[in-house]
Amino acid sequence: MFKKILVTGGAGFIGSNFIRLIIKERNWDIINLDALTYAGNLDNLRDIEDNPRYQFVHGRIEDRDIIRDIISEADAIVNFAAETHVDRSIKDAYPFITTNCIGVQTIIDTIREAGDARVKVLLHVSTDEVYGSLGPDDPPFKETTPLAPNSPYAASKASADFLLRAAIKTYGIPIIITRCSNNYGPYQYPEKLMPLMTINAMQDMPLPVYGDGMNIRDWIHVDDHCRGILAALEKGKIGDVYNLGGECEKTNLEIVKLILGTLNKGEGLITFVADRLGHDRRYAMNIDKARNELGWFPKIEFEQGIYDTINWYRENVDWWKKLLKNAK
Repeated sequence: MFKKILVTGGAGFIGSNFIRLIIKERNWDIINLDALTYAGNLDNLRDIEDNPRYQFVHGRIEDRDIIRDIISEADAIVNFAAETHVDRSIKDAYPFITTNCIGVQTIIDTIREAGDARVKVLLHVSTDEVYGSLGPDDPPFKETTPLAPNSPYAASKASADFLLRAAIKTYGIPIIITRCSNNYGPYQYPEKLMPLMTINAMQDMPLPVYGDGMNIRDWIHVDDHCRGILAALEKGKIGDVYNLGGECEKTNLEIVKLILGTLNKGEGLITFVADRLGHDRRYAMNIDKARNELGWFPKIEFEQGIYDTINWYRENVDWWKKLLKNAK
């Protein structure tokens, strides 16, 4: 279907897992463009860096010259590049606007300028957070749920989704959007819930839990998410949105206690802290559209997936210790 794809943000958590999937299951060449900010890590791809089908380019998606040069080679783009951490967006929203909005518009403009239909599809990886927050009895988000973001991060991602919608309607650019729930798995930067709690527990450090710990997220293994992105890339309808979720709602406190139990650590390590500003209470995803149109659904059972994830962090201490050292 494709000869060469551009993966932006491919040195990050989800992007690196997606590249590894493509190298394994498709015969496409890959250009990985990544700015290597704090969450971008070339160690995530050491096992494939010498593969002749893989090429790394250091740069930002808002750099029009770099995007222009690469687009001339690629016939599809998968955009993972984003600032993603809610807490960081609350402290300083500017980097989120720069990458998540201006960067996306730069890709759109560069595709327009190329004007030769070289790019068959731009697949943009969005998030369930653009939908806002659900009440305890509300039905899961559908692709038709109005966008109502509640954090600067979510607002920047929703803004990108609107820019992409406008590009589809105004310019006819071939775009597909996927929106996914909370990911977990190997190579996740240790500021997110699962790796943070796992690493802290391994070191007998306090596990900070926001508020009462009863905020609910829908959890999906990164491998299932990557397979969903691939299905949307190959089978998705241009101009459409596809929800990708794990159909696995868990409270934050449940996750923390499960991690402690797996590591044989006491719950005395749990430390409740002041709640996050504007903290969304619940996310849940309706994935009927992806199941029916793409033939995709999550396959990894949560209990096995989280056990494997915890063991991955146990077995890759040097990886996360290096990240934490560089972050200081």
